[in-house]
Amino acid sequence: MARLNLLNLNSMLRTHEGAPARNISTELQLRRSVLACLLWESQFYEDGVEIAGRIAELVPKVAVEKVAALAVEARGKMKLRHVPLLLVREMARHATHRKLVAETLAQVIQRADELAEFVAIYWKDGRVPLSAQVKKGLAAAFPKFDAYALAKYDRGGPVKLRDVLFLAHAKPRDEAQAEVWKRLIAGELTAPDTWEVALSSGADKREAWERLLREQKLGALALLRNLRNMREAGVDESLVLAALREMNTARVLPFRFLAAARYAPQWEEALEQAMLKCIASQDKTQEKLRGNVLLGKTIVLVDVSGSMTAPLSQRSEMQRTDAAYGLAVLLREIGEKVAVFSFSDKLAEVPARRGFALRDAIDASQRHNSTQLGHAVDELNQKHGYDRLIVITDEQAHDSVPAPRGKGYVINVASYKNGVGYGKWTHIDGWSESVVEYIRELERAQ
Repeated sequence: MARLNLLNLNSMLRTHEGAPARNISTELQLRRSVLACLLWESQFYEDGVEIAGRIAELVPKVAVEKVAALAVEARGKMKLRHVPLLLVREMARHATHRKLVAETLAQVIQRADELAEFVAIYWKDGRVPLSAQVKKGLAAAFPKFDAYALAKYDRGGPVKLRDVLFLAHAKPRDEAQAEVWKRLIAGELTAPDTWEVALSSGADKREAWERLLREQKLGALALLRNLRNMREAGVDESLVLAALREMNTARVLPFRFLAAARYAPQWEEALEQAMLKCIASQDKTQEKLRGNVLLGKTIVLVDVSGSMTAPLSQRSEMQRTDAAYGLAVLLREIGEKVAVFSFSDKLAEVPARRGFALRDAIDASQRHNSTQLGHAVDELNQKHGYDRLIVITDEQAHDSVPAPRGKGYVINVASYKNGVGYGKWTHIDGWSESVVEYIRELERAQ
């Protein structure tokens, strides 16, 4: 997930806001461009096409084993869907990287629709024959999916699942799967009872949502993403509250609850309880799981500058601040002693809160203006003792960033070309729960 790097301190590189950046290896450049990347989505400072182009340019400059491992990590640990497919597509372009295409592609395709998505990415610049390694990878991935998964993602579009099946020449595992594939080719798979199908059928929206809730047909993410739609449809509130109480939060990140509460504030109390249930699974209990708690004093420093309020994607209502606040909420819960600060124009200490109250306190701590990270770290070094300093930021600082006085971590939640947080800092890209797991595992090993 990250590395402690000794880098050229005489670099003339700059962040978008003017702070001195660092020369880093091509491998690290690729990691920072990938692990917080929603492919082709523009960010505050950079165009999405520019970021994708940089990834394509870097792939042949990084060892094939490293690129393949990064693609698997991006899909498996960071839950990114499209950028791992782009990495494999770029691997297929270069003779030096083709040997691991089939194996990597089979690993990163974890949802049935990614079969067609990959082919669409492969043909983005023009329709060309699929390479032998690509066909082999698609053929290995296709048998993973049962009739339900294939029917769920058998959608219209330039590339359909039946097209991929024909192109890859996949072999079914048994006669039952062969029969499923025949029905896929014929367009005869039974449409599954999902929320997408239910709402596209023309049924009354309120009735459809209420039936899905009563029958527990909504997964956790589908529930959180559709709270606004349920509110607008006038869904029975008791059904929504019951679903929030009973939802499986095991694989949901705190920032999902924070984002949901922005557009469904009337259910904020239930959302907070569900979020705290989610965080409880992150091993808070010191008596039983003391080795999983961040011992000593932790300072969490959250970037609240203007660029952090940018949405994570064009169609998303989630902002980078949601990712940052969610990580802060999580770190507050798993740390033995935690203080939270924010920075923009200045350093501001945040009142000792937890849950949604901590989100509100961070957001209200100061205006979203410039990014004086160096000033904030310098003031913390001079006035506050700590065992570890964890900075959550998009790294686009105005000023030079000094070294930490204790352990120092920079969690990068954006994909910009140049950034800070190297040298004596441990640099981590992305915003999933894996970044916290990485810190714990790193410190256990020391």
